[in-house]
Amino acid sequence: MSNKKILYICLAILLGGVLFTTLIFSTEPEAQREGATVETAMLVDVHTVDKGTYQPVIVATGTVQPIEDVTLSPLVGGQIIRRAPAFAPGGFVKKNEVLLQIDPADYENTLALRKSELLQSQTTLDTEMGRQKIAEQDLRLITQDSLFGSDPLTENETQLVLRTPQLNAVKATIGAARAAVSQAELNLERTTIRAPFDAHILTQNVTKGSQVAPGDDLGRIVGTDFYWVTATVPIAKLQWLHFPNGEDDQGALVRIENPTAWKKGDHRVGHLDRQIGALDNQTRLARVLIKVPDPLATQQTSTAGPKLMIGTFVEVRIQADSVPNVVQLNRDYVRSNETVWVMKDGKLEIRNVDIVLNDDEHAYIRSGLSDGEHVVITDLSTVTNGIGLRTKETAVKEGITD
Repeated sequence: MSNKKILYICLAILLGGVLFTTLIFSTEPEAQREGATVETAMLVDVHTVDKGTYQPVIVATGTVQPIEDVTLSPLVGGQIIRRAPAFAPGGFVKKNEVLLQIDPADYENTLALRKSELLQSQTTLDTEMGRQKIAEQDLRLITQDSLFGSDPLTENETQLVLRTPQLNAVKATIGAARAAVSQAELNLERTTIRAPFDAHILTQNVTKGSQVAPGDDLGRIVGTDFYWVTATVPIAKLQWLHFPNGEDDQGALVRIENPTAWKKGDHRVGHLDRQIGALDNQTRLARVLIKVPDPLATQQTSTAGPKLMIGTFVEVRIQADSVPNVVQLNRDYVRSNETVWVMKDGKLEIRNVDIVLNDDEHAYIRSGLSDGEHVVITDLSTVTNGIGLRTKETAVKEGITD
């Protein structure tokens, strides 16, 4: 075949392909644009609120400390001749139980000497009283002489004749002797060191044979009847806390927990006792004292729970005063700037609310929400007043599925 024929055939094939392609594009169907689009409302979950009276729980942290905390010191010196077995770290003692005994021999001798001095003074008084009678007789003779022309005695002269100064001096000596006897008895009594209250022994610094002097540190004891928990709370929440008004009143109930040391569910119960009139220097929060009875569970009938340990950090849950006519709402549902998202008539409303009080879990709202309204609890990426909302229930009723 010649080259010219081959060229003609190629041109014919190329031309036929162009014509076929043009025919295909010219007969392609065109897409038709609809006149409107269907908008679907956002699917959300809601929470129906109820107004009522609620009792908030203020959660705070605190530190355990003793109410009665004493460092024992002797008032007299001497050698320790006896130590009670219970007077050791970790021991428990009852009120007036003997802890230590200082050698009383010197003080017994001193007491005997002072009693002897008192007896001598009383003997001197008896002698002086005899002289008083003689002086009275002499005064009567002097008085009789004054009736026959002698000058009467002055008041001072009369007292001197009656030996009044001497009698007063003897009485003063007796008073001093009696005081000396009392002091000697007191010093002898102080050689026995007793527990001033039911106590738990924290430290013991002396034992039998130790030589002690007034002011020495013998050991540290704490009372076992009550402990305090010092907790810090915001100043604004103090108005909702009830403190006792007098001995017969009881403060707000407090639940004390220690999640790091106690088993789950273990707790202690106490009551608000008083407010400290100064802020914490570091946190600038108000400090309150919570009184916990039988902190070491020493009572035989005690069902108090786990023992408290001085210095530990605990979590306290304080029952605040009841707040009437408010909506209790989970704090997670309160949005920025104290706003709440409300679903009303299938639309979103962004409401400003008046929050009376926040506790650890809830916000208590006085105004901005009405009884029975639906609060949106779903987080939305687009938030604008008036956007359409629907719940699963309404979607099922309307037959809308995603």
